[in-house]
Amino acid sequence: MTLTQPQLQTLPVFGIAGNFAEHLGQAGEDADFVDIQTEEENAPKGMFPIYIPGNPTFLGTYPLSNQTIQADFSHPINLQMEPEICVLFNVSYNEQKHVSHVEAKAFSAFNDCSIRRPNAKKISQKKNWGEACTGLSNQWIEIDRFEKGGILDTYHIASYLKRGNEIKQYGVDSPVLGYNYFYNKLSQWIVKTLNSQSDFGPLENLSDLLKQAAYPEQIIVTLGATRYTQFGETGFLKADDQIGIFIYDQSHHNASEIPHLFQHPEKIPTDFSGSALIQSVSAD
Repeated sequence: MTLTQPQLQTLPVFGIAGNFAEHLGQAGEDADFVDIQTEEENAPKGMFPIYIPGNPTFLGTYPLSNQTIQADFSHPINLQMEPEICVLFNVSYNEQKHVSHVEAKAFSAFNDCSIRRPNAKKISQKKNWGEACTGLSNQWIEIDRFEKGGILDTYHIASYLKRGNEIKQYGVDSPVLGYNYFYNKLSQWIVKTLNSQSDFGPLENLSDLLKQAAYPEQIIVTLGATRYTQFGETGFLKADDQIGIFIYDQSHHNASEIPHLFQHPEKIPTDFSGSALIQSVSAD
């Protein structure tokens, strides 16, 4: 399955905060959510916008790239890769224009790249700072059913950084089933959150954003970053780094294969069971 650039430019992109154990603490963002109440202890903290087509603020800047992360390295900057899986959802509304249902259609590899800005008032201010600041693979895989027994049961998320000739593991190789909320529980939570999340703390009113986007029939939701390795937790990106995120089917590929595929992307087989995102980090 493919989505063209013109198609992608019409799709709002949202992220989920706190859907992988320990990630917020490692990213130094747990304090941002100290006043956010959740129904369950392990529930995600909320959703945040990354891209809203036509929005008059910075959120209207198209940030997605499958090749490059661009940033201003002329001053000190703490920039981190965030390896995730994203899902393309169909969205249905009721007569009151409340979201009534979301249906998972396909998934891909995503880099929810973040600038660690301690004084940022909203999460979105750490996510969209211009063109080519976020990563999305052009390899989409259709979802047969978004429930136990479906295609996603055997997929893992792996991520690596190459600096010079050295390759470092960036995120902990993690099963997709390791998300705190997934499948039907996640879908129900997304519906509720899109309808009820208000402008509070680091979060924003999502109903208003959907209205501004003319109630889109599809959205991309990136489900949350994995835990970092010891290197990834403090290994901020530098210009000329190469970064790779792989959503791979563990029933077809061994984890030890992934660094080799990152080292030699030209050798990624045409029948690779997964979605690969390889980007170069460049200075503006």
